[in-house]
Amino acid sequence: MARRAEPSGVTLNSGDVAVIKGMLARGDRQHDIAAWFGVNGGRIAEISTGAKFSSTRAAPEADLPPRGPYLSGREAQQLVLTLMASGR
Repeated sequence: MARRAEPSGVTLNSGDVAVIKGMLARGDRQHDIAAWFGVNGGRIAEISTGAKFSSTRAAPEADLPPRGPYLSGREAQQLVLTLMASGR
């Protein structure tokens, strides 16, 4: 029987959810939003449908991060290695 992965420990608070709702309203892909917050896409879907945090309002555009797509884990690791090699 396959073992489940350990929980990530990442939790979303109402401020995060406000940003998520703002990103959804802006038209960002759920996959990109999940990557930005480091959560499973299912959490974003629950927020999108109102199954979770239904009373939280969307953050204004000025408070949102830039649009995705964002770096993958592999790309981020390569960037860190490149910066370390450059002595920065």
